[in-house]
Amino acid sequence: MSDNPGPRRRRVQGDDADLAVYEQGEPSRPAVLLLHGYPDTHAVWDEVADELAGDFHVIRYDVRGAGASSRPPDTRSYAFEHLMADLRAVLDAVSGGRPVHLVGHDWGSIQAWEAVCTMPERFASFTSISGPCLDHVGHWTRRALARRTPRALRRLAGQWARSWYISFFQMPMLPELLWRYGRGGLFTRALEIGEGVRPRPGHPAPTLARDGADGVGLYRANMRERLRRPRDRRTDVPTQVIVPTKDLFVSPHLVEGLAARVPNLSLRAIAAGHWVPRSHPGVIAAWIAEHATGVRNAGPRTVRP
Repeated sequence: MSDNPGPRRRRVQGDDADLAVYEQGEPSRPAVLLLHGYPDTHAVWDEVADELAGDFHVIRYDVRGAGASSRPPDTRSYAFEHLMADLRAVLDAVSGGRPVHLVGHDWGSIQAWEAVCTMPERFASFTSISGPCLDHVGHWTRRALARRTPRALRRLAGQWARSWYISFFQMPMLPELLWRYGRGGLFTRALEIGEGVRPRPGHPAPTLARDGADGVGLYRANMRERLRRPRDRRTDVPTQVIVPTKDLFVSPHLVEGLAARVPNLSLRAIAAGHWVPRSHPGVIAAWIAEHATGVRNAGPRTVRP
């Protein structure tokens, strides 16, 4: 664990959203931006950030609808276009114009895929954890249905079983009511029992009930469109996908076919659950640092137009 002091907090104005941004480490060092998922805040990365802060400028922020950031009331405000505008605002404020090493977990990884496919020049590398590109999932699903082999259909059924909550989150009002009236406690207990992740200050966040209720906008604004009409997403950003083999929500098989769209791709498996940044922070921090350092040592890269 690093002896670096805790994060410095600032406010950054995003796309009609006020974002709480947290920084650790010397700003002159290579920058690593850690994006959290749902229903987390920046604090899910605390242990990983502490490990990285000795060698990197570590940047985190609460995405809209979470933690200390703004909470737009309408669903469309959680669409990718607004998430990308928020991310650009944070990059403009903290990166000094230099490409950053991007890391995402869960929904943080989902929006990070959108970022490296639409503005690759802003990123030196990308590490994805438990959050696939939605467009890739849409194409993966279509390939499985077209093949109709028992193996392909079993894998598809396995992912559908993992994704049961996505349809539930499309229902009006009910998910919000469950979050606000007791589901926060169930989430905390599930983390401890199912993942071996014990609660500690900051995670789960004191704002968990509100974060869960407001964050369903991410699913409603983006999931149906991308899964029904997937786009042709590709990136040349050097990409590392960390695959937790015990993930209850994301099938390891979703990496199939990814190399055709991500030519500079590496895969690393770990016997862990979905919240691997909490359960194995030392390993995750080491792999992030190794990937970022390897990219730096490889020299400059050319981004395909």
